[in-house]
Parts: sequence; structure tokens; C-alpha cells
Amino acid sequence: MTAGAGNTPGATPTVADLEAQERRLVFRRFTHDDAWALGSLLVELARERQAPVAIDIHRAGQQLFHAALPGSTPDNDAWIARKRRVVERYGSASYLVGARFRAKGTTFEESSRLDPDVYAAHGGSFPIHVEDVGVVGAVTVSGLPQLEDHRLVVEALQRFLDQ
Repeated sequence: MTAGAGNTPGATPTVADLEAQERRLVFRRFTHDDAWALGSLLVELARERQAPVAIDIHRAGQQLFHAALPGSTPDNDAWIARKRRVVERYGSASYLVGARFRAKGTTFEESSRLDPDVYAAHGGSFPIHVEDVGVVGAVTVSGLPQLEDHRLVVEALQRFLDQ
């Protein structure tokens, strides 16, 4: 990882840090098998930490992976859907979308003009970006504080892409 506040445990990443993550975490391809492997890696990481999360991977409007770990609730699935819709609409991580609004001195809820019951610019959903194609889906985690959800997804993506 590169140096910067976004990579220091406990530090809040800047918009630039988050944009750098998106530029770095790009797939050459993304298949059903990739979704299973990435989802399974997320489950493994979450179990190691006893994280009470739900995990979801969508591509082109189809759910390719879903897991609900002990301690997660149906509310986590609702958050997943709201965060994923932000990625689908903006083509950027849900945490980055929220950070961009905060950097302008406002909030997503105040300024996006989107229904907060349908869209949530909270951390935990990250675009699945394929080289020379663009954003084809999203990988989403819900159950931890938003920055921790975001970091868990980013860690799994980095590990997966480094294989």
C-alpha cells in the first residue's frame, strides 16, 4: 500500500486516498468463479475477526454471492442494497461518494436529492471495475462501522487481486 492517512489504521482516508484505491483495485475479468472466490475470502476474513457481517456480490444486476454470518441481521441486507445502489449509480465506492459530499461541506442525504431509504453513501460497497470495460458490479459488506466495512472490502479485494 502507498503511504497516506487512508492507510494508517484508525485514520480517516482522504478523497484522494479513496480514489487511489479505486484506480488500484481493478480486475482483468470478473466471472462467477471469481465472485465465489472473493466472497469466500471475505467470509474467511470476517470469521477470523468474528465480524457480524453480511456479504454480497452483484454483477450486472445478478446476485452472484451472499453470506450472512452469525450476528448479522436482516437490516444488514437492507443496508447492502442501499449501499450497492450508490455504487451502481455513481460508479464509485459508497464510502468515497459520501466522502466527496462531506469534502464539499454537506452530506449525501442533504445534497444528493436521492431517497435515503433507497440510497446510502455509507462505507462498505466497492465497485467491481474490469479493465477496458468499466464498473460491472459491486462487492458489499454490512455489519461493522462504515469505515471498517469499507476497509474489510478493500483488504479482501487487494488480497484477491494480488493472487
